[in-house]
Amino acid sequence: MTREELLDLIAAGESPDVEFRRSPGRDFSRELCAFANGDGGTVLLGVSKSGEIVGAGDRGRTRAKVLTIARSADPPITVEVESVGEVVRVKVPPQKYKPYSIGWRAYVRKGKRSRRLSNAEIKNLYYAVGRAHFDKEPCKRFSMKDHLKADVWERFIGRVKIPEAMHTILALRMLGLVDAEDRMRYAGAWLLAEDIRKFTKSAYVSCALFEGTEEVEGVDRRIFHGSIPTMADDVLAWVLRRIGVPSTTWGEGGESRPELPAEALREAVVNAIAHRDYRSPEAVRVHVFADRVEITSPGGLPEGMTKADLGTKSVPRNPLLYGVLARMGLVGEIGSGVRHMSSLCRASGREAPRMGVSETQVTTSFRRPSSIQGQLDIIQDGALHLPHGEGGPIIQDFIQDVVGRTRSDPSRALKHTRSETVSHKSNTYNIQEWERRTTLQVRELVGVLDRDRSRVEILAGLGLRNRSNLVVNYLRPALDAGLVEMTIPDKPTSGKQRYRLTPLGRELRAVLEDDAGARLAGSAAPHGAG
Repeated sequence: MTREELLDLIAAGESPDVEFRRSPGRDFSRELCAFANGDGGTVLLGVSKSGEIVGAGDRGRTRAKVLTIARSADPPITVEVESVGEVVRVKVPPQKYKPYSIGWRAYVRKGKRSRRLSNAEIKNLYYAVGRAHFDKEPCKRFSMKDHLKADVWERFIGRVKIPEAMHTILALRMLGLVDAEDRMRYAGAWLLAEDIRKFTKSAYVSCALFEGTEEVEGVDRRIFHGSIPTMADDVLAWVLRRIGVPSTTWGEGGESRPELPAEALREAVVNAIAHRDYRSPEAVRVHVFADRVEITSPGGLPEGMTKADLGTKSVPRNPLLYGVLARMGLVGEIGSGVRHMSSLCRASGREAPRMGVSETQVTTSFRRPSSIQGQLDIIQDGALHLPHGEGGPIIQDFIQDVVGRTRSDPSRALKHTRSETVSHKSNTYNIQEWERRTTLQVRELVGVLDRDRSRVEILAGLGLRNRSNLVVNYLRPALDAGLVEMTIPDKPTSGKQRYRLTPLGRELRAVLEDDAGARLAGSAAPHGAG
């Protein structure tokens, strides 16, 4: 520092990050500790409170005293000591190992002064800087006898790939979900809860659908409060129903594309749940607007991260929880989430998500394609509302095909008569009725179930990679519709579980095969035949 820079600093006066002192007196250690527990700061020794340079005396002795005090802190504080004329400048750069204490007491800067931290504030500081993790704390409310349900446990061990024969406590120990006294940690309670609010009141996910672009007059509100894996699946399904029926817009050349990639939405939802601050009284929020989908996680970024780090670096706030979710295949490599979401959006021709960061929350915002907004006012609970303008029956037919995701070529759809039927086994089925009552995913699932198949076989047959996508968009709707059934219904997560068509599902499969054959024959007919 030059003398001119020193004089400029003194002229600016004391501030939250600059302190004037005549000498390193009795309470000097408190000031060093306070700066170390904040963002750092500077102490000018040899300067009075009024800004007069009075000199620090023997600068060598002063320097030695400063270094001794800094080393006596727990942990030791890193300082930079420099003499500028009669003044000794002590710079406390941002520190890595907060919280710091002097004589068993910790301090923090408050305005131009320092104050002592309470025990609760010290504990919160440990959490904030990542030296302690709330997800690893024992959850005293969780009772192994009362809260660990057999059906929840069976589903859980199936997803984390633990043998059914392994004893429960051994499995929990292996995963790190219990402490040395075999008490369930918070991460385990959240993963195995029937109602997560019993253990952490704000741990639920709040969803809302709005007609416009502002948070007014919500037309559909839901709260999801099961276990974390269940919430993640249910929230994604809720979002896809609100934006995704239809979740297809027409691209060039009649090619259909999803409105927003489901995998990117899933990544954002799970990351919001996994990285949130569970000590915050706020819930994760998922808001669907006419122009965007916003997913907000409470807690801001962990200590040591900035907005510029997103996509290149990650400091997990809940490392135990994140590790188990990664084992379940619900999250990817730490730090890769933003890049993965952006890649998925670009691959589907959509904008990369926008990240918003504040001290109290992180928001991931997906822009909905403008073509959807122009074609549809809103689709809610299966009701179709056409936009104002021209088109009449042609738009009606076109959008009905979009809603059902039944055609890859809108011009072909318009030529196809709505009264066409296919006869099979003495019953008459209207193919359009099937299409209105099922999604494209369900019909694709029915198409690959030519025999009893495992989830792995179904994933391969459908060309999918994500189990969550398979469960949410394919299996669960098909099971609910009575088209598919489990071979071991009493053990839904059994490693031997298979899925097969019900009699109703087999009828649908036959109808779809007949319809496909009829279309193939029609396209192969000579020009002018008929």
